[in-house]
Parts: sequence; C-alpha cells; structure tokens
Amino acid sequence: MKQTIEELKRLQSQPLEIKIQMTRQRIREWVEHYGEDRVYVSFSGGKDSTVLLAIVRKMGYEKLPAVFVDVPTQFPELKTFAEREKNLEIIKPKKSFYEVCAKYGFPLISKEVSDSIYVAKKYLEKLQKETGIKPDANSEEFANLLNQRMKSRTGGANQRLAILLGMLTKDKENPITTKKTNSNKSTFTREKYQFLLFSPFDVSARCCNIMKKYPAHEYARKTGRLPMTAQMTEESRLRKQKWLLNGCNAFDLEYPISNPMSFWTEDDVLEYIYKTGIPICSVYGDVVEDYGDTMDGQLSLNDFGCGCGQCRYKTTGCKRTGCVLCAYGAGAENQDNSRFRLLKKTHPKFYALLDVIQNKGITYRQAIEWVNQQVGNRGHIWL
Repeated sequence: MKQTIEELKRLQSQPLEIKIQMTRQRIREWVEHYGEDRVYVSFSGGKDSTVLLAIVRKMGYEKLPAVFVDVPTQFPELKTFAEREKNLEIIKPKKSFYEVCAKYGFPLISKEVSDSIYVAKKYLEKLQKETGIKPDANSEEFANLLNQRMKSRTGGANQRLAILLGMLTKDKENPITTKKTNSNKSTFTREKYQFLLFSPFDVSARCCNIMKKYPAHEYARKTGRLPMTAQMTEESRLRKQKWLLNGCNAFDLEYPISNPMSFWTEDDVLEYIYKTGIPICSVYGDVVEDYGDTMDGQLSLNDFGCGCGQCRYKTTGCKRTGCVLCAYGAGAENQDNSRFRLLKKTHPKFYALLDVIQNKGITYRQAIEWVNQQVGNRGHIWL
C-alpha cells in the first residue's frame, strides 16, 4: 500500500504514546495475518530492536523467537546482552567480514553509494573492454553510447554510471548528456563520489547482505517464519522509499517484512528507554536528557552528528552499534568522537583489523586514507 511523504511527516510528528499504539496495531496485524508460528523478531541487541522486542513481549507474544545474527565484527557486548532474552535463537553468517571485503570491497560512504559504485565500476570495466572508449563526463561520444545502450537495454548499468559521472538529466528523450545545467540535472546525481569509480580498491554493500540478510533469509526459509524489524525511515533514503511503496507491513513482497516502528525517530527510541527504564546493552551507557551542553563530560547528540537540533535525549556511551568496522556515515562524525577513534580506545583488537582486512592488496586503513585525500575536511573519516 503506497504512502505519501506528508503522511510520514504526520506520523513522525505524533507523540510517543500515539506511536506506541500504532506500532502495537501493526504488530498485531502482522501476527494475526501469519500466526504466531510463522513470525519472529529480528533482534540485534541494539537499542532499536530492544525497544521493539519489549513492545512485542508486553503484548503477550512471549513465544515469538528473537533471532540474533552473530556477526563476529559486532560489539561482543551485544551478544552477551542478547543471551539474556528468553526464546532467543542465534544464527551465524557463513563468511567473515575479512572474506567479504577481500572479494567485494569495503563499506564506505553509505550503503546506497557503495552499492551503486560496485555495480557501475564492474560495468565500466566491461564497457571499456567491449568498446575501447574511455569514460569521460565531457565526451559526447561517451554520452551517446550510454544513451544508446540504455534505450536498447544493453549493459544494465548505464543510468547508474551516468548518475555517478553527473551526466544524467531530466530530459526524457536523451537523458544522458554532457550539456547539463543546474536546472536540468537529475536530482539523483552522485557525481561527488565518482572518484570511487577509479579507486585502486573496490567498495560495496555486500557485507550487510552476506553477513546479516542471507542468514536471516535462510532462517526464514527453513522455519517458514517472517521477520519484524526495528528499521526506521529516518535512517536512510532507501528505507524511506521502501516505506512509501509498502508501508510498515509489506505483505506482498517476495520476502515479506514488517517494520512496525518505521515512523519512529531516534529520539522516540531514547525517550521510550528513558521513561520505561528497560535495560539496554552496556555499550550505550545510560540514556539521559540532552540539554544541548556538555554534561558530565559527555557531548550532546549534535556533537555526535545528529544535527537535528530537536533531540531531547542522548546516550552517554555509543550512539549506534552494529558492525564496528562499518564506515557508513563516518564522514559526518565529530573528530574527537568518531566511531573509529572511540573503537581504538574501547576495543583495540577490533581497531587493529583496519590494518589486516584487505581488498586488492590495499588495507582498509589505506582505503579510508585514500578517500580522505579525495574528500578533504568535509566528509573526512577520522581514524
């Protein structure tokens, strides 16, 4: 069921009490549609999924399994915290982060960007072998080739390549051109990241799929159970787009999924934890009220990169968890409190893996340093 941006904004503006009621309704619809024997809660041990699981349990769904994917590059505290839950099932990925990076590339910039780069770069290499033409954003010959291939549906990544080279426009007849202006340029352009098309290493978003999604899909296939997750639309443009197409309960997808907290915000999650007092993983520290100033030596959420100016709560420890070596969004972090600098202090053995993990003979640290040279101070990933 398609939704609108206006509806999403309306839902996000509701008080927490209303959001809880709406989330409970979506959970109930999901469970009643499939039955308790065909549903599970995706539980990472992070604060968002902790809140979701708490709501599910309070609704009386005690028998629904909480499924934890044991990714070895997550904070070990997450697994320890998750193991306290009843009806917990632990599943494991078949490949390590080292193996995934070596084969596909590093997770840099964002999931959308790295996925686009991976596909476009492979296609670009194929295109050069087939035609001998050099990729040039100022070449009409190259633009005509991409237009011709896109119209004849040859190749498959012509539009994505044009987006990264800044050659895609709103022109429906010949959308790929060198004659672009600010007024006709596609709103999807990502030309500021085109330098990654020519990097001496690969980047990709395959790590999340291989290490988290594939084990979950395998679990669903074996058990017949379908997931409820704590994904929220504010976390990425891709999640927002999916919500606009499917709403919270996507019954009609190939892999049906429920995201009953889609319209929640980061601050809603923290408020729920603060007001209910539910336990959260130790890596977060405590949830406290955020007055926007330094408090007990801790920085405000704005200092951690939120920047919304409206947050009322913060964690005294980590702001986010997940894979500790993932660099998505790291370019927006404060220099003194970047994820990698904090990791160096709290989990030095994980930090040392930056010099171990490789792709095409280049270490993860070298790849990040190379990106830093391209982006300068804006978007710098602090190590």
